[in-house]
Amino acid sequence: MGIGTWLRDLGVVDEVVPATGLDPLVLPPELAGGGHLAVNLHGRGPQSHAVLAATRPSRLVAFAADGFPDGPVWRADEHEVDRWCRLVSWAGGECGREDLRLTLPPGGTDDDAGAVLLHPGASSGSRRWPPDRWSAVAAALASEGRRVLVTGGPDEVDLATGVVTDARSQLTGDSAPAAHLIETRAGTLTIPALADLVASAALLICGDTGVAHLATALGTPSVLLFGPTPPQQWGPAIDEQIHTVLWHGDPTNPGDPHADQIDTGLESISRAETLATALRQLSVAELRTPHPEFGPRPIRATSERADHARADA
Repeated sequence: MGIGTWLRDLGVVDEVVPATGLDPLVLPPELAGGGHLAVNLHGRGPQSHAVLAATRPSRLVAFAADGFPDGPVWRADEHEVDRWCRLVSWAGGECGREDLRLTLPPGGTDDDAGAVLLHPGASSGSRRWPPDRWSAVAAALASEGRRVLVTGGPDEVDLATGVVTDARSQLTGDSAPAAHLIETRAGTLTIPALADLVASAALLICGDTGVAHLATALGTPSVLLFGPTPPQQWGPAIDEQIHTVLWHGDPTNPGDPHADQIDTGLESISRAETLATALRQLSVAELRTPHPEFGPRPIRATSERADHARADA
């Protein structure tokens, strides 16, 4: 099940139209005649504007661009959430950061509740923290008695399996029994199942990638490892007291989020810094309270911000 279908089933959107890059859209029969409202959440245009305009909407809601003067001015310095809320507000709708919140339907399982989730993957190399550091963090958390689940998509099964295998191998002697606390869930979860898992987790540790936004939407504490993109643009926009962002970048000179090689700022985040931050987050969210819509959920406690000390990796 894709993200769009999941959001449709949650009632967030009415229907999903598959899209591939800037290819022409194929609309369902009820929209093929035109006259619908089209909203461009792809980017600033004008190419993406033209794709939507070709579907003959009665109105195109989009940022002003060459050939499309009707719209607000695009600003590169604002948070992504604020940018799109500004577009919706310009069009006459109501939108704010609180609209990020999602409520899941009943039906999740408590089997994995309270685990620490590690999500080592990301769509580009510039946003992937090294696998050996994920393994070291997983092993250290397990040695503290924490259950650790490594998540990932179908194309990240090998990555997750490698992280788990390496982490278990580091648990020797008195720590050896803790190896069973580390497991992989990569490639086994639908998006709704992943959302259920995130909602019931004690903590999520991941890079600047999609699952981080799930933690924001569901109110799950997180430790986020940012690299090329400043968190001022893509970091958590609500409940900032339960999310800690580690970032060593330069806001005046951001990197390329689509590059193949790891961003130097991300690479400078050490395993020691990440582990210490995770343990602080867990210590302030130790108590848990039931959530009426979905099982146990962490209470929202104030966390310390990371000191961003650049310890050796």
